[in-house]
Amino acid sequence: MDSKPPGPNGMFSQWTTRRWLRVGVATTLLVLAVVGSLGGWAMWRTSQITDELVSRRSPALIDAIRVQEALVNQETGIRGYGLSGHADFLQPYAQGVADERAALRRLHSLTDGDARTRADLAEVERLSGAWQERIARPIASAPAKQAVELATQRATEGKNIFDSLRGAMGRQQSHLESERTAAGHDLRRAETLRNWMFSVIAGVILLVAFLVSEGLRRGITGPLGRLGSAARDVAEGRFDRSLPGTGPADLRRLASDVESMRRRLVEELQFSEDSRGLLDEQAADLKRSNAELEQFAYVASHDLQEPLRKVSSFTQLLQRRYGGQLDDRADQYIGFAVDGANRMQVLINDLLAFSRVGRVHNDHQTVDLEQVLARSLDNLSVAIEESGAEITHGPLPDVVGDTTQLSMLWQNLLSNAVKFRSPDRPPRIRISAVRQDGQWEFAVVDNGIGIAPEFQEKVFILFQRLHTKDAYPGTGIGLAMCKKVVEFHGGTIAIDPGHEPGTRVVFTLPAADGSPTAPERKSQP
Repeated sequence: MDSKPPGPNGMFSQWTTRRWLRVGVATTLLVLAVVGSLGGWAMWRTSQITDELVSRRSPALIDAIRVQEALVNQETGIRGYGLSGHADFLQPYAQGVADERAALRRLHSLTDGDARTRADLAEVERLSGAWQERIARPIASAPAKQAVELATQRATEGKNIFDSLRGAMGRQQSHLESERTAAGHDLRRAETLRNWMFSVIAGVILLVAFLVSEGLRRGITGPLGRLGSAARDVAEGRFDRSLPGTGPADLRRLASDVESMRRRLVEELQFSEDSRGLLDEQAADLKRSNAELEQFAYVASHDLQEPLRKVSSFTQLLQRRYGGQLDDRADQYIGFAVDGANRMQVLINDLLAFSRVGRVHNDHQTVDLEQVLARSLDNLSVAIEESGAEITHGPLPDVVGDTTQLSMLWQNLLSNAVKFRSPDRPPRIRISAVRQDGQWEFAVVDNGIGIAPEFQEKVFILFQRLHTKDAYPGTGIGLAMCKKVVEFHGGTIAIDPGHEPGTRVVFTLPAADGSPTAPERKSQP
């Protein structure tokens, strides 16, 4: 079987790899089927002879010997009983009768279909029946005294019959032995044939494997190897390297397509080089613009502090000095001004803190969250005490991050949980941590008013508020700042949509070496 594809002008030049493989596989399967059939026949023949020898010939000879032993035991028992008149001698006779019947039943099934063996068995049964009828059964059934007399009278007749029986059993065993010997010779010849057949099969398989390997090397792996080598040269930057096309028709078409792609790449390369310079310039401009925007936000919020403090101070002074001296409308206007100035100051402070995330505080190190949480709880102690909140947490691990930013994260999450509490029940806040795939997943769970599903993504957007400032004070920056801190540390944060009542905020942070060992603690008023 030669799988080497012919030249382009040969009759096989249009054969594809699939067709070559189909022809090769079909031929291989045909050869293997033929040799497999021969091997199967040899195995079947060996198994058949082995079964004949093991299941019929040897057991038949063994049962014939057992019949002889059973009859000898019977003859011994009858002779002892006939000489002595003791009934104890009838026990081996009875056992011999049972053994003879069992062995004869097996011999009948084992000799089925063998005329000579059946004839031998019939002769043994005839003589055995005659001895039983004339000698054994009359003596065994007679009383002791009569049995002795009967045995004396028929001693010669019994000896002649039993000698004839011995001769018949000897011929039977001789015939069975010769048949077993012949079956053994047949088995050895079948095993020799089987071994030679398997040797031939092994040689054919090795030859087929060599031809298949050589055909694949010349027709498929060789052309693919040359094409792959040329493609790797092109990938390494040698775009002037042409791609050869050899082998079956589809491999030649593949080489042609790859060559067309190489030429297209050469054409696009120059265009890419020109575009890269423009993209580098745009990236630099964008980076500079982002830096300027961050600086602008910081400077704007920082520079607004001083004039806003003046506005706030003077409006508060105006309220204290002239409050109650003007009409109600004037007092209301003054209150609006004071409240607006205070809220503007809080908003500017929050914007300043938001702009500093990732820019001012950027000292990544191993952080003990137990200490960070303790400081945050201390900062919120007044709100916790006034609300009657109970905050529990399990052991908290060490993480990699910035201490200041992580303090802001905890403080915003806990203050939200305390602020948006349910009026029907005291706040209960639970903090947990679970390690997953090199990160720690934290969960802050409260029993507050919760967040509607349609707002669970919007709450992380800057200035997004779900309530009026009269119901819940704030600027709408807290969760946006939490999202920025978590993402700056390479984690994610989200609201668990399936948790109720209350809110479950889940976020991840990178893990550090070490594990939490602190027991569960409570923070309550």
